[in-house]
Amino acid sequence: MSYAIIGFGKIGQALARAFARSGIEVSVATTRDPESFASAAAAIGPGIVAKKLAEAVKADIVFLAVRFESHQDVANALSNWQGKTIVDVTNAYGVPPEELGGQPSSRVVAQAFTGGRLVKGFNHLGAAVLDQDPAVHGGRRVVFLASDDDGAAAEIGTLAENLGFSPIKLGGLSEGGLLVQARGNSWGQLIFKDLVKFD
Repeated sequence: MSYAIIGFGKIGQALARAFARSGIEVSVATTRDPESFASAAAAIGPGIVAKKLAEAVKADIVFLAVRFESHQDVANALSNWQGKTIVDVTNAYGVPPEELGGQPSSRVVAQAFTGGRLVKGFNHLGAAVLDQDPAVHGGRRVVFLASDDDGAAAEIGTLAENLGFSPIKLGGLSEGGLLVQARGNSWGQLIFKDLVKFD
């Protein structure tokens, strides 16, 4: 299984550190030349590999850690996302609902990635919190996942556990998924809630 993070801002770097902590190799890419951030990627860990966007999107699981407005640019990097799982880490805060046709933002993102399976996840934590070790006082930091594809949600749930988090599935994108999606100028009720689960 291969992994990529598209976007290397604060959220992308926090995700990269989660992979590095767990010793899992991951590609990182932006629309910029990878040489411009290769040293920053290498500083996070030896398994964090800067690549061109066209190379990184070949991964099996792709984390979309860009501004919501940029999701289409990433989607255009491949004509068909068949067989790939996209983890939507974007937040469409401030985007008028009418621009989204009244749909949840993640459903709009899913439509852009033709043939791919989309999971909304890892977007409810601020970068500073996501950056921390998910092991907290004997528990594990919660990440919420929502998807219309149960298989994809299970796959990302397993990955979240391997990264040290405790995944909680919220159901479909238009059901529990609304709890972790911004709508216009309001945040979903679970966004920024930093929860720890104890076994």
